[in-house]
Amino acid sequence: MFKKLFSGLKKTRESLVTGMRRLLGRGLLDADTIDSMEELLYTADLGPAASTLADAVREANKKGTLKNKEDVEPFVKQQLVTMMGEASAPLTIDAKPYVILVCGVNGSGKTTSIAKLAKLLQREGHSVMLAACDTFRAAAVEQLTIWAERLGIPIVKRETGSDPSGLAYDAADAAVREGLDVLVVDTAGRLHTQKNLMAELEKIRRVLGKRIPGAPHEVLLILDGTTGQNAIAQAKEFRQSVEVTALMVTKLDGTARGGAVVSIRQQLGLPVRFIGVGEQADDIERFSPDEFIDALFEQEP
Repeated sequence: MFKKLFSGLKKTRESLVTGMRRLLGRGLLDADTIDSMEELLYTADLGPAASTLADAVREANKKGTLKNKEDVEPFVKQQLVTMMGEASAPLTIDAKPYVILVCGVNGSGKTTSIAKLAKLLQREGHSVMLAACDTFRAAAVEQLTIWAERLGIPIVKRETGSDPSGLAYDAADAAVREGLDVLVVDTAGRLHTQKNLMAELEKIRRVLGKRIPGAPHEVLLILDGTTGQNAIAQAKEFRQSVEVTALMVTKLDGTARGGAVVSIRQQLGLPVRFIGVGEQADDIERFSPDEFIDALFEQEP
C-alpha cells in the first residue's frame, strides 16, 4: 500500500521535497535560504501552512536550535507531522444499511471515486449497492452503471431528468429490503455556488433520513487535488449546505499540488478519509497522516 502512495505522490515529492533538497544543500542556514524555501513551499500549494512552516524555521534559526541547512528537512518533516495531527477514526460500518452520500463539483472525479470506494468496501467483505442520483446527466448514470457491472454490485437508477430525491428514497428502501451492508449514493456534480442544486442535495439528505433513521451516516465530499487551495473554498460552501462529515482527495498522482492536503486538513477540521492516487479501481488509500508525510520525504530508489 505504501508503494502505491509513494508512486502517487511522485509529482508533489519532486516539487516539494526534491526541490527543497536542491535548494538547501549543506552549510549554515541564512535568511535568504529560508525566504527561498518559503516560496518553494507555496508552489506545492501548502497555502497558509507554507508561512507557518517558514516562520517555525526562522524562529528555530533565531534561537540557534536550527543552524545548518542539512537539518532543515527533518525539522520541516516533523513540523508537518505535527500540523497534520493524529489519524482520524477510520470509516466504520456501524449501521445496516450504512448510507454514504457522496457530493462534489463537476470534474472532481466523483463517479470514479465511488467505484473505488465500492470496491474497497467489497474487498473488506461488505455487500454494496449504488444509487445513481445524478439524474441530470445521462453520461453519469451510464458511467456508474458500467462500474456497477464491472464490480458485480446492484445499482438503482432511473431515466435522465427523474427526481433524484425520489430515487434516493427508492434506493434506501431497496437496500433495507435486500439486507445490504452499504448504500453509496451518487449526486449531481455541482458548483458550490449553485444554490438550487445545493438545496436539492439537502433534500436528498432529508429523504434518506426518512427511510433509514440516522442516514446518511457519512457525507463524503470529493475534492480534486489538482485544484489546490480552491478545493478549500468548495469544501467550506458544501459544509454549510449539507454538513459534510469527511473528505476524499482525488487525482493526487496527477499534480505537484498535493501539499494542499496539509492545508485542507489544517483549515477545515474535517477528516480526510481517503485519497485517490491513480485511475484504477484499486487506486484508493485510507488516509494516514504519518504515511502521507513519510511518502513525501522517502528517498527515490
